[in-house]
Amino acid sequence: MTGNTAPRQYDAFLLVSFGGPEGPDDVIPFLENVLRGKNVPRERMLEVAEHYLRFGGVSPINDQNRQLIRALEKEFAEHGPQLPIYWGNRNWHPLLTDTLRQMADDGVRRAIALFTSAYSSYSGCRQYREDIARAQAEVGVSAPEVDKLRAFYNHPGFIEPLVEAVSECFNNIPVDERNETPLLFTAHSIPLGMSENCQYVAQLQEACSLVAEGAGHAAWELVYQSRSGPPQQPWLEPDVCDHIREMHHHRPLRHLVVQPIGFVSDHLEVLYDIDTEARALCDDLGIAMHRAATAGNHPRFVQMIRELLVERINAAPNRLALGTMGPSHDVCPADCCEYSPRRP
Repeated sequence: MTGNTAPRQYDAFLLVSFGGPEGPDDVIPFLENVLRGKNVPRERMLEVAEHYLRFGGVSPINDQNRQLIRALEKEFAEHGPQLPIYWGNRNWHPLLTDTLRQMADDGVRRAIALFTSAYSSYSGCRQYREDIARAQAEVGVSAPEVDKLRAFYNHPGFIEPLVEAVSECFNNIPVDERNETPLLFTAHSIPLGMSENCQYVAQLQEACSLVAEGAGHAAWELVYQSRSGPPQQPWLEPDVCDHIREMHHHRPLRHLVVQPIGFVSDHLEVLYDIDTEARALCDDLGIAMHRAATAGNHPRFVQMIRELLVERINAAPNRLALGTMGPSHDVCPADCCEYSPRRP
C-alpha cells in the first residue's frame, strides 16, 4: 500500500470487501479461505457452515456490495469524480488478485480503495492491506498502486443513517416505554490481543455515543457477537445473547433495540447472530426486539464515500468528523494494528 496526504489523482475506485459464498458448494472452500492460518477448531468452522446453509449457502454481502456499486456509479456519474469502479474480495470471488490483474489489463495505474469496515483493527484494516500487497505481488510490476480511504466510524455520513434507523425503532415503541428500553450496539468480537494494538474499542465507543446522542437515548451499551476463537482464548465481551439474558434476569424487559453498529451492511453474521439467535432468545423471554438497520446503501452513506474520495483527491484540510477523536489518518503507520496471535 502506498499513499501520502498531498493531492493525488486516481484512475479507478476499488471496493474491497470480505467476500462470501454464492451457493452451498462454495461454503466450505470459502470458510477454509477465511480461516487459513488461524487457530479456529474445525468444529467451529462446520458450525458456521451450517449458519450459511440455513440461508441456502448464499451470503447476502455479495448482493449488498453489488447494490452499493450501482449506487456509487450513479453518485459518481451525477457528481463526479468520473472513475470506473472495481470490486475485489479477500476470501471469495471476485478475489483481489483477479481484480487487480483486470485493473492492470485495463491500464489502471493508481486506485483509491474503500474497505467495507468502518473501524481500525487487524482484521478490519491491516489484513486487508496485507491482502492487497499480496495480490499486487502476484500480479507483478503492472499491478496498480492502491491507496485507502480513511476509517469513517465518526463521519456524519456513517452516523446519520444509523441515528435515523435507531430513531425509527424507538418510534415503534409506546412513548411511555421508550426511556426504559435498553439500546444495545453490537460489533464483531475480536481477540483481546488484537484489540490491544488498535483503536477498535475506542472507535466503537465513539460511534455508539454519537448515534445514541443523535437518537436522544442515553441508556446504551456496547456488546459483541460472532466470536470464533478457541474457548481458552480471551475475546472482547460481553456476548450479546449472554447480556440480554443478564439484563432480563435483573429487570424483565418489554422492548429492546439492537443496532449492529460494527457492520456496514446486513450480511450473514447480522442475519444469523442477531436476526436469528438473538431474536429467538428475545422471543423466548417475551422481549419485543427492534433491530435497527445498518448503513447499507443509504443515500447519505453513498454520498459519504464520494466525499471521502474528493477529500483525498484534493487533500482537503477540513475533513468531516463528529465527536472527540477527530478524523482518522489517511496513511497507516508501519506498526498500525499489528497482531501476533497468542497460541493458548
